[in-house]
Formats: sequence, structure tokens, C-alpha cells
Amino acid sequence: MQYSGKTDEYLQISTIDIHNCSLLKESQQSELSLLWFEEDGNELIIDAQSYEFKKNHIICLTEFHKLEVKLISKARLLRFNRSFYCVLKHDNEVSCKGVLYYGSSKLPILELKPIDIETLGTVWKMFIIEMNSKDNLQLEMLQMMLKRVIILCTRIYKNQHDFEKLNSKQVTLVREFNFLVEKFFRQKHTVAEYADLLNKSPKTLTNLFKKLANKSPLQFIQERKMLEARRLLRYTDRAVKDIAYELGYIDIQTFSRFFKRNQGLSPSKFRTIEKVK
Repeated sequence: MQYSGKTDEYLQISTIDIHNCSLLKESQQSELSLLWFEEDGNELIIDAQSYEFKKNHIICLTEFHKLEVKLISKARLLRFNRSFYCVLKHDNEVSCKGVLYYGSSKLPILELKPIDIETLGTVWKMFIIEMNSKDNLQLEMLQMMLKRVIILCTRIYKNQHDFEKLNSKQVTLVREFNFLVEKFFRQKHTVAEYADLLNKSPKTLTNLFKKLANKSPLQFIQERKMLEARRLLRYTDRAVKDIAYELGYIDIQTFSRFFKRNQGLSPSKFRTIEKVK
């Protein structure tokens, strides 16, 4: 089922299985997705990393994720573009610029508990009903339903990842940091550069991340660079030196040392192994 608006906004709800899983690779510009696995036995390669997903796992994907399906049983797909639910219009935790989308350099994975399954399942059924309603209130109702889904998933994700240790201002700061990393990781490689953009000290960011995870802000920056490096090596035929230059390295040797330190093998070796999979 798909809703298409007069100003290019759209929303899609589908059931995905082995027969139509090619839909997952048809990502468009400014598109965001939520995938809810209904059965065990799902194997996906996302940004050259292998994942196994079980029943009632949920993942949130942006237009920038590169996805390959090795095995999929059954999943619910919710897909929409920014025109439908604007990233910057709702500048808070439940926006497309929030916790689930662009809020972390790592793939958001939610594990639903029984109460989560019941609540989210009820909202999903209401969503389906509204998709079949054809009147002048449909767009507004669908936007409301989408926001409810995002709110519920945001709460689940925050509870699973100790966001409750932070107050709302601290959560916003973490989110803004990650969004800036998404925007500038090719040009800016130090915590000090991002701290300057946020009008904070590097120490403030470091102390904040200690409360949330066992990673420093520098590790988040490096993870984002590694993510892009793996994507370019796996999904393009560009020369390693060109990839290094795009990621802000002035010479291939420095990039190769960075990549090997984080991946355990050289960029060329990684590409060779990934191409034969």
C-alpha cells in the first residue's frame, strides 16, 4: 500500500518476504525506512557488514545505507520520504533528525518486548486502516500515525541504550553531534572541530559520551569514516587513493593505516574479499 501526495510526499507500507525482497534495494533520495522482522532467520548485509535479525527486531534505515539481502523470512516495511515527514521541520528527538535517524553512526537495532509488540502492533493495525481511508483528512491522519510509530520506537531505543541517564539537553547535544558528524565527516576529523560547531569544549563532549556509552566522540567520528570507506570499497570500483582523498586523507598511506587499524586488513584486501562474497 502506498500514499502519494500532491507535492511528491509518499508513504509506503508493505510485507516483505523472499519473493519481493528486491523492494528493499529500491531506496530513493530523501527516503527513510523502518523494517520490523516478523519471523526468525533473516540475514542482511548493510554497508558491507553482515547482520542476523530475529523475530521482533526492528532496524531503521536512511537513504545512505547500502543493503543486500542474503536471507529474509517475513518483515513489515514502513517507508516514507522527507516531504511526508520533514527531517528538519520536527527538530526534536522524534524527528527524522532524531534518535532513530542520523542519531548514531551505528545501525539502530531495536529488540521488542511483549508489551512493545502489543502496543506497536495495535498502532500498525490503525495505520493500515488509515491507508485505506480516502478522504481529505488522510494525509494528516497518516502523518499522525507515523509520528506515533516513531515516538514508540524512540522510547524503546532510548530505554535499551541508557539514554535515560541523560537529560533532554544532553540527548539533544548527542543527537546534534551525530548529525554534524553525518554532515561533515569527510572534512572534519577531530572532536575539537565538532565541539567548536556546537559551542562546547571537547572535554564536555567526552564526559557526555562517557555517560552514554563506552565510546569516545572520536570513536564515533572514526566509525562514520570507516562506514563510508567500507561502502565505497564494497559498492564502487573507485581507486583506493580516490577514496582516501574523498574521506579527507592527503595520502593513501595514512588512510591505509587508519583502515587496517580499525578493520584488521588493508583496503585492497578488504575489497578483494568482499567482491568474491
